[in-house]
This record gives sequence, C-alpha cells and structure tokens, in this order.
Amino acid sequence: MNISKHEQRVLHVLAQGGAIHHERGENGKILTVTCYTRDGHVLADCTLGIFNRLRKRRLIKSSNGKPYRATRLGIKSVRAQLDNR
Repeated sequence: MNISKHEQRVLHVLAQGGAIHHERGENGKILTVTCYTRDGHVLADCTLGIFNRLRKRRLIKSSNGKPYRATRLGIKSVRAQLDNR
C-alpha cells in the first residue's frame, strides 16, 4: 500500500500507543482532530485530510465513541522506524 510520509508518521505514533481525539459538530461530522503520542504530546502533522485518508483506507478505527487507534492493517502497513528514546 502506498502511504505518504505524513501518514506514515501518524501511523507510527498510533502503533506505539498514541490516539487521535476528535470533536464532532452539530451535524455529526468530525470538525477537528488532535493526535496525541503515548507520552501526551501533540503531533502537529495530523490534519483533518490525513485523518480522513487513514480512515478511508481503514488503517485507523474508533469504537463506541472512543479515540481513534491503529487497526491491525494499519500496524502491519507502517514501516519500521527507530525510536528516538
């Protein structure tokens, strides 16, 4: 699967335990998204466009109104990267 650099970065954060929190408008559509790392930092690369592409490809998923997390397909399709710890 062909995934852009920004999508890879977001998926990598989600695969390590991060989450995407979203806010819905009155009509039920998602208006804003914020990607948090497992340490609680905000990832600036996660925009609404990248979020929609990841969700459309079923690489991320939310259940019961909880934050979006990486699916098995999303974890499988992310390239391995070194941790900066």
